[in-house]
Amino acid sequence: MTQFKITIASLFFFFFAIGNIFAQADRWQQAVDYKMDIDFDAKKHQFKGVQTLVYTNNSPDELDKVFYHLYFNAFQPGSMMDVRSRTISDPDRRVGDRIFHLKENEIGFQKIKSLRMNGKKLKYEVVGTILEVTLKTPIKPHSKVTFEMEFEAQVPLQIRRSGRDNAEGVDYSMSQWYPKMCEYDYQGWHATPYVGREFYGIWGDFDVKITIDKNYILAATGFLKNWDVIGAGYQPEGYAVKPPRGDKKTWNFVAKKVHDFVWAADPDYTHTKLERKDGLTMHFFYIKNEKTEDNWKELPNVMSKTFSFVNKKYGQYPFKQYSFIQGGDGGMEYPQATLITGNRGFNSLVGVAVHESLHSWYQMALGTNESLYPWMDEGFTSYASAETMNYLKAQGLLHGAQPAAAVDIHKSTYVGYNNIVTSGLEEPLITHADHFNTNYAYGVASYVKGAIFLHQLQYIIGQEAFDKGMLEYYNTWKFKHPNSNDFIRVMEKVSGLELD
Repeated sequence: MTQFKITIASLFFFFFAIGNIFAQADRWQQAVDYKMDIDFDAKKHQFKGVQTLVYTNNSPDELDKVFYHLYFNAFQPGSMMDVRSRTISDPDRRVGDRIFHLKENEIGFQKIKSLRMNGKKLKYEVVGTILEVTLKTPIKPHSKVTFEMEFEAQVPLQIRRSGRDNAEGVDYSMSQWYPKMCEYDYQGWHATPYVGREFYGIWGDFDVKITIDKNYILAATGFLKNWDVIGAGYQPEGYAVKPPRGDKKTWNFVAKKVHDFVWAADPDYTHTKLERKDGLTMHFFYIKNEKTEDNWKELPNVMSKTFSFVNKKYGQYPFKQYSFIQGGDGGMEYPQATLITGNRGFNSLVGVAVHESLHSWYQMALGTNESLYPWMDEGFTSYASAETMNYLKAQGLLHGAQPAAAVDIHKSTYVGYNNIVTSGLEEPLITHADHFNTNYAYGVASYVKGAIFLHQLQYIIGQEAFDKGMLEYYNTWKFKHPNSNDFIRVMEKVSGLELD
């Protein structure tokens, strides 16, 4: 225990010093508003898009370039993500060399057909997963401009997070699917090439129209604006839906103050929902079979109790909608939604649903730069997940679980840390998420050491101050992109201790 106390004190000193370098009295941040019209061809697994993006430069800087992420381009043989996966000593088993062997009709791509700013054509260059745009007229500080883009894309076979035809038969898991403006903050541009790691985005409003074959059921970030003509379980009970004519439907989703937009589609989705007294509507989308039906019917009650517990302990969920969607390749968080594989036991399903939904606090609301501080995302989420699962166990809400709280719910976390220490593969907690030498070291630093950081902090300042500090941190810094120093200052304030 003494060794851990020394370690966390050293970490606090380092984070305080680094944070002060970038500390600013006025923490400005950029803003983006997206409008997108998507015409989806399910036979070819391709779509055409028109994007109108209003960009607000709240910085004191004049911008002569902007950058976009083109994530689908990572799913091509020879991409940075492919090469990294084939050369790292412990590749993600979901990826391995699968990208290298993709055929032409299986790869992913995003191609820009035209791009204008305030009506004027722009020059641009695509390098892997990054689109670099040279502006004819710089964007002045504290001004707005409008970008208009036409693009085409092909959905890759589902390998990592996004894609088509996942292992459980879900047709489309659509994350990182559109050209996304890169973040610009007090450290400059964050045009990070995509290698399957972390994300960092700008908050804004999304208005997305997706036109797709009428047999599909869609789940997405935000609210379905035209539920009256779509139905599919979005309409109030007893409402008579009048579907449009034709072979396709246009789904119009809107979301405010989010930094990304995810959707999924399958003709066999079962859609159920739970409406809470606090105004939050929980949606559940799954493909019904003998492995999923009973578990997914039981999931809503447990997740509603989860949100009630977390709201009280860590801060109020700031939105009125959340969707649990079967899709992807494990569990991955997005604004107001998560993609999770659903063919699993009930306790496992609850565990992944709890972890991914907790990212609504430690990423979707706080918006920390995951590449620089992955431990503030995954580590904080892992700590809160352990606390939440222990609560659910004590309430008798897990299968086979007796109503009793664990003596030491974080014991396994310390075992995981000890294992990497003895292996000699440990790397510094502050390593950039893309720069770890092994996936093992990244995982332990982000998930395990981040959780231990909080557990040790709780030991140092006491449970009462810690609980107060976690609430204060969330309420002070939600929607503001905090860094490590911001967190430390909150904990110093509530504890009355100088944590350096």
